[in-house]
Amino acid sequence: MPSNAGTTRLVIVESPAKAKTISGYLGPGYVVEASFGHVRDLPRNAADVPAKYKGEPWARLGVDVDNGFHALYVVSPDRKQQISKLVKLAKEVDEIFLATDEDREGEAIAWHLVETLKPKVPVKRMVFHEITKPAIQAAVANPREIDRDLVDAQEARRILDRLYGYEVSPVLWKKVMPKLSAGRVQSVATRIVVERERQRMAFRTAEYWDILATLAVGKPGEGPRTFNATLVALNGDRIATGKDFEPTTGRVRAGAGVVHLDEGGARGLAARLADRPFTVTRVEEKPYRRRPYAPFITSTLQQEAARKLRFSSQQTMRTAQRLYENGYITYMRTDSVNLSETAIAAARRQIVELYGERSVPPEPRRYTGKVKNAQEAHEAIRPAGDNFRTPGEVAKELSAEEFKLYELIWRRTIASQMTDAVGSSVSVRIRAVSSAQEEADFGATGKTITDPGFLRAYVESSDDENAEAEDAERRLPTLVKDQPLTADELNAQGHHTQPPARYTEASLVKALEELGIGRPSTYASIMQTIQDRGYVVKRGQAMIPSFLAFAVIGLMERHYPRLIDYDFTASMENELDEIAGGDHAAVDFLTSFYFGSTNGTGDQAIAHAGGLKKLVTENLSEIDARSVNSIPLFTDDEGREVVVRVGRYGPYLQRALPGAVSGSAPASGEGEGEEGGSQGDRAPIPEGLAPDELTPEKVHELFLGGGGERKLGDDPSTGEPILLKSGRFGPYVASGERKSSLLRSQSPDSLTLDEALQLLRLPRLIGVAPDGAEVFANNGRYGPYVKRGDEFRSLDSEDKMFTVTLDEALALLAAPKTRQRRAAAPPLREMGNDPLTEKPLVIKDGRFGPYVTDGEFNASLRRGQTPEELTLEQASEMLAEKRAKGPAPKKKAAKKAAPAKKATAAKKTTAAAKKTTAAKNTTTAAKKAPAKKAAPKKATSTPNE
Repeated sequence: MPSNAGTTRLVIVESPAKAKTISGYLGPGYVVEASFGHVRDLPRNAADVPAKYKGEPWARLGVDVDNGFHALYVVSPDRKQQISKLVKLAKEVDEIFLATDEDREGEAIAWHLVETLKPKVPVKRMVFHEITKPAIQAAVANPREIDRDLVDAQEARRILDRLYGYEVSPVLWKKVMPKLSAGRVQSVATRIVVERERQRMAFRTAEYWDILATLAVGKPGEGPRTFNATLVALNGDRIATGKDFEPTTGRVRAGAGVVHLDEGGARGLAARLADRPFTVTRVEEKPYRRRPYAPFITSTLQQEAARKLRFSSQQTMRTAQRLYENGYITYMRTDSVNLSETAIAAARRQIVELYGERSVPPEPRRYTGKVKNAQEAHEAIRPAGDNFRTPGEVAKELSAEEFKLYELIWRRTIASQMTDAVGSSVSVRIRAVSSAQEEADFGATGKTITDPGFLRAYVESSDDENAEAEDAERRLPTLVKDQPLTADELNAQGHHTQPPARYTEASLVKALEELGIGRPSTYASIMQTIQDRGYVVKRGQAMIPSFLAFAVIGLMERHYPRLIDYDFTASMENELDEIAGGDHAAVDFLTSFYFGSTNGTGDQAIAHAGGLKKLVTENLSEIDARSVNSIPLFTDDEGREVVVRVGRYGPYLQRALPGAVSGSAPASGEGEGEEGGSQGDRAPIPEGLAPDELTPEKVHELFLGGGGERKLGDDPSTGEPILLKSGRFGPYVASGERKSSLLRSQSPDSLTLDEALQLLRLPRLIGVAPDGAEVFANNGRYGPYVKRGDEFRSLDSEDKMFTVTLDEALALLAAPKTRQRRAAAPPLREMGNDPLTEKPLVIKDGRFGPYVTDGEFNASLRRGQTPEELTLEQASEMLAEKRAKGPAPKKKAAKKAAPAKKATAAKKTTAAAKKTTAAKNTTTAAKKAPAKKAAPKKATSTPNE
């Protein structure tokens, strides 16, 4: 789309990839440049606060709470270079178009750009939901003004999260552990995961039995000859199933009125039913109809990508971002299931081409979202353009993960406009009378799909991996009432009730959405944040809370319950939506939340409590650090309370001495949770052990020997037991006075007695050199090596410690000391050039884990990040933060003291006498003077909202 003759326009987008795509759709006269995301934000720490504000009492917050919650914004250090470039470009053009994303975040970035660049030329806002040539040209032709209501809503959210994080996080530093963080949404998400783990810990399994019968028809007709039926009732009473048991006791629920069969009862009944006639007592047939699923919104895309593709939320959104920026899909942060008329038409055309006329319903399908305050004016996530490209047409243009996600979106969109799946379902009841005259009723169900409709394109997955797929059929023979059947087999089968499943990222996103907490733009970051903070770890897809999370949530439940209340958190989201709609003032909302004024806005419970500020300061002295860092497990058979303590070096078990109450003793130091108090046994908790796995049996095993020992066997040469132990620096084996750490290649779970014996023989005497010196093989801090006297040489594998011969060792030791350094290991991944510095970025594997580097600065990957998932933008931002801090100061070498001049004997005697007198005086003074208490260290970490 050419600009007006002689007119030059600057189009500003967020990312370089987006800029590259859009610039290809605009003609001469347009300059497209990226802002690299947010250009301004609240200060991250004290160093970011401008000098003139450092003395202000509100400077640490970055928000002047006493003057209308005015926010102090500073340009991010890593954005200053780009801002200078944009300022220069803004002076050279006639018009500026702000083409940031169409959501609140994008609107706020556009406003911040105006505030930062202060352009002298007209500024317009252009919005689009897909990056295609027609969409970009339409956006340029139809610009609008910046929506201040959307900006106010985003700014209110940012300030709200800053106040919450900066006021509550210091409480966690003082009472639990330094460098922790609390957040309006992250804390609630953590609470959800912790509550599920508590349910699992309280769960008591129950066993129940039924009978599976393989029944056969006498004269085969339509359908199979045999089918399976399950015992459902005995003498008119229903047979107990998993739902009939109390989860915390394992007993049948009171008043359930069911028959609870045990193994003996089920096997006995099966024997009494053998060779007895079976008769069909009821056949019910109903039509089956299943409507298509709505097109994807952000949350459902994350859920299905997790189920079908095993993508994390971050991976899904990162991949979707690339697809969007390169023009393959529409905007991926949306809570609307709406499709535009052109999209519906494109889908219906493609359905006819691929599946035929019969697969298209007479009228287009339109969907209504269930998400509160969904932006229905936006579109669902779908393939971009007026004519969808099939996965086969784009396969060569996309990476493997981009192709998988595009195909998922394409299939879901197409299926949403197809016909229903139809068929029939049948329910059958069969009865047999046992030899003891017991009436046993069996049930069977079948499903036949006569027209799969949309199921030909797409079948949704379930969080329950054992659930039957919706396109699966269960065919039964044609059966009629009173039809006789025979039992080919009768098998008693046992079942155990299962604890509630742990959350996955997908199901946690779904739970948050159903509660009305969070928004499409925040789900992925919430999932990442609670993992980065160490509150949640992933085991496969399951999200497991740490004991640290238990301590943090326990503190907040006891002392700040409203701050992690689901309804309260959802109500704040609703009020932010009202601010975005122009129905509420942001200042009134923030005032009510922070100071507690009751003027009709904000949460009344918080308001009457005096607001957040009063809440977190007045009750601080009431919080007992030891109590909140103690998680009770159970009382053992000897009456000792077993608790988990969250200590400075990680969680550990403590078993109180009989008669002591382990959780109530005063703490000697806040935040440590492990000093003072009652005495008792302690045992470390092995890393990776989930809270619900601390059963009485497991705890007993960990307390064996007071150190979490496991006996592997006895040393045949000494008769002493060989124990596997868990220490502060990892697992090790011990026998008598001998100890040895496990090798990197060894796992405590699979360690054998023979392997332990090998370890305990280290250092291994290989032999004696010709000069009489002993030669050893051993394992050290930097790996395996051989040694003779003070000479060391590395071995190239751990196995060589046990197999290297004397000749091989001597050959290694004879090699020159100054050998060429080993060839550097190849990088784990080459990422391309840094968008800010143009330096090539690579990910390498270091001593402390993977890190990204530009050759000058290094940045370790954060917890939960993998080399495969890290994006170029994330890497650039991490290194920019490192550059902003500057190079680490080099340690100054200690100056050597000048050699003392030789003194005469008289001088030496005098000096010695003075020294002795001074030492005596110092000792006397030290005894008389009371010891000064060490000043408490100030926490220096920055809480994350």
